[in-house]
Amino acid sequence: MKRCSGKPIIKTVKMTPRLCKKGILFFAALFLLFTCSVDKQVKNTPDIDFCASVHKSDTLSLGRQLAPVAGLMQNKTGVYVLEQGDVAMMARAWLTEYAEKSIDIQYFIFSTDNVGLIAVDYLLRAAERGVKIRLLLDDLMVDADPDDILLLDAQKNISIRIYNPVANIGKNLPQKLFSLAAHFRGFNQRMHNKTFIVDKKVVITGGRNIADEYFDYDHEYNFRDRDVLLIGGVTSKVQDSFERFWSSPLARPVSHLVDPADFKIDTVRGYAWLHQYACNPDNFWPQVRSKITDIPNAFKKIRASGALQWVDSIRYVSDDPGKNDGSQGLSGGGKTLDALVSLVRRAKKSIRIQSPYLITTPFSRKLFRDAVNRGVTVTILTNSLASTDNLEAFNGYHRDRDKLLRTGVRIYEFRPDAAARYAVMTGALQKKLNYAPVFGLHAKSMAIDDTIAVIGTYNLDPRSANLNTECITIIYSPRIAANLQNIMDNEIRPENAWEVTIGENPDIHAGWWKRFKAWTRWFVPKSIL
Repeated sequence: MKRCSGKPIIKTVKMTPRLCKKGILFFAALFLLFTCSVDKQVKNTPDIDFCASVHKSDTLSLGRQLAPVAGLMQNKTGVYVLEQGDVAMMARAWLTEYAEKSIDIQYFIFSTDNVGLIAVDYLLRAAERGVKIRLLLDDLMVDADPDDILLLDAQKNISIRIYNPVANIGKNLPQKLFSLAAHFRGFNQRMHNKTFIVDKKVVITGGRNIADEYFDYDHEYNFRDRDVLLIGGVTSKVQDSFERFWSSPLARPVSHLVDPADFKIDTVRGYAWLHQYACNPDNFWPQVRSKITDIPNAFKKIRASGALQWVDSIRYVSDDPGKNDGSQGLSGGGKTLDALVSLVRRAKKSIRIQSPYLITTPFSRKLFRDAVNRGVTVTILTNSLASTDNLEAFNGYHRDRDKLLRTGVRIYEFRPDAAARYAVMTGALQKKLNYAPVFGLHAKSMAIDDTIAVIGTYNLDPRSANLNTECITIIYSPRIAANLQNIMDNEIRPENAWEVTIGENPDIHAGWWKRFKAWTRWFVPKSIL
């Protein structure tokens, strides 16, 4: 398995920044010219059998865990917001380990770093005991070699499809360049949905991709992110959306894109290596595995505390595969945009937003101005130049920052040293490190009128509006909305964020070199940001 920037989560010393990060999506030409240079690891099985001491309980199953709430699941949706990265990771791990029938997954980024390899091992073990697994990945940001994908796809219970495969898998550099030049819009239409569906009963969806930095396990830079766990109820709508994507002509089996005969796929050796990697305590801390084992007790406590809310009214909104027909050029919108616009237009008191990218248009600025004019307080937290991982997006935001401020919106920019990172980074890594890595905002959420919470994949930018497929969960619950609102209010406090005014911004905190690099991105069209 190739590991671009994978860092075993046992490491307790400060690591160097990730060297293999792919080019920015919306500056697609860079992606074509910037590839990983790390050699593939030799799949030598170690002399020690690390897996001999790792055991799965035979008395547990997802069905048994859900039995006490089976009645509620018929007409209500259990909702639990996953704020902490390691909790979001452990929830996925436990659900995978105790799934009984099926796991259906959509992701925009799936990296073969440390967290990614361990996630793949969990999926492989589930498949080996008979669970049917379908994995749908966006083509552009698949961070794995074709033979590694084929290795996993070779398991009889695992099927892998690639969404809109015009940019990466099975393409050489001339083919990629031709695709970019001849099909610019199609090249830029990506699947940004992130859903993890287990036994058609439990869903995790939200902002997180699969990579170290989304679960607070990168040693240099992590994302402050947010997912929501859903039980019963609306999960059938999430499943319906997955089926539409899976059966879409845009979703192609990986074996149709790359001929398995061109590779020597050794499943015995490859699977053994992967199992031993994940069982090795140098790669996967025993104390983390122990916390995963304790998930059933944690679930009981969550239920008893009332933190798991059973909600009558909830909507899952997903764009259709392909987003729109392209008749309006790079614009055209989609279902998620329509739903969010409707929520903003109906807001009466307050709108709080977290979005890592904030690239506005005349339409979106008018939308916010109209809300402010009717007495709605609009507050947005986005990344500062010092915290962002995306200079192209920041440049697009910077161009119209003052215009947005003049609508009456209050803008805050996330600090890279935000004190709030200690609240969300409470896992084993933080206990081992004597410092906290830099954090950037990646959560995409809204709290409206103290009654509605929105958690999803949608960024406030033209790409999410018109190109990427997105998904959002709209939760009509005063308690969940109030909790989300309180978190958002805390994260705009001075120790967590800088308030921006027309005469003052925090760009200087990024240093002159990063300011210069951000300035050089002025020529990237806003329509693809």
